[in-house]
Amino acid sequence: MGSSAVAGFLACAGLIVAIGAQNAFVLRQGIRREHVAVVVTLCTLSDLLLVAVGIAGLGPLVSSHPAVLTATRWIGAAFLLWLAVAAVLRARHPERLDPATEGPSTLRAVVGTCLALTFLNPHVYLDTVVLLGTLAHQSPAPWAFGVGAVLASATWFAGLGFGATRLRPLFARPRAWQVLDLAVAAVMAALAVVLVVG
Repeated sequence: MGSSAVAGFLACAGLIVAIGAQNAFVLRQGIRREHVAVVVTLCTLSDLLLVAVGIAGLGPLVSSHPAVLTATRWIGAAFLLWLAVAAVLRARHPERLDPATEGPSTLRAVVGTCLALTFLNPHVYLDTVVLLGTLAHQSPAPWAFGVGAVLASATWFAGLGFGATRLRPLFARPRAWQVLDLAVAAVMAALAVVLVVG
């Protein structure tokens, strides 16, 4: 049982520790010190839900409906492109990016963006529901595997979100925010292209 949990932790860590739209968003919110606990909690609970669904046996159901994944792929790509354009527009005016003067995002907007970045990404379903769900059933204790996977998710998002708050001094200047937003825009645009081309 312990080995299954460790296997789940390592499998999820291998999938989640990568530069992606969700991670870029968590990083930005952490640096801004804005609704960080809510974002970390939402990301972790979303992974908990998706991993549980996969272990419960819905992975084959998801993979057997390619039309749903295709629709999600196009919607997700459009959303990522919209976020990329928004980041570029912010970066064009670095004088407005000082966190002391930039208006705070509302909790509703942050929650909506976080959920969209999670559930409009078809790779999330492939990674958590299909892949982790399948791997879980290859281990002696599938639900222990799931617990390990969710612990990896919680550890990663908490470390990324709350750890990013320590980077705030590096982002005291608007130019640093400009660089971050351009990097975020590049990541979002690249992921949108990847989704479109499959």
